[in-house]
Amino acid sequence: MSKSFRVSPEFHEYVKSHKRDDETMEETLRRLIGGPDPDEVSGILSDETADSIEAQLEKKRERAVEEKNDLAERFE
Repeated sequence: MSKSFRVSPEFHEYVKSHKRDDETMEETLRRLIGGPDPDEVSGILSDETADSIEAQLEKKRERAVEEKNDLAERFE
């Protein structure tokens, strides 16, 4: 189930301007705020959900490494 909340047009534009092509707005917002904190959700997630989050975090780390490598190659 999705939820909606109101944000100012300025904040929406800020989030939108940081959105990557392969991200949803939710993913962008989560990346920008750095959440949720694993300690805050510990014990309330099913094993399936926890595994899914872990897999997504690993993909994010891999993308970050790729982006850093791509950037480094530009300066070689």
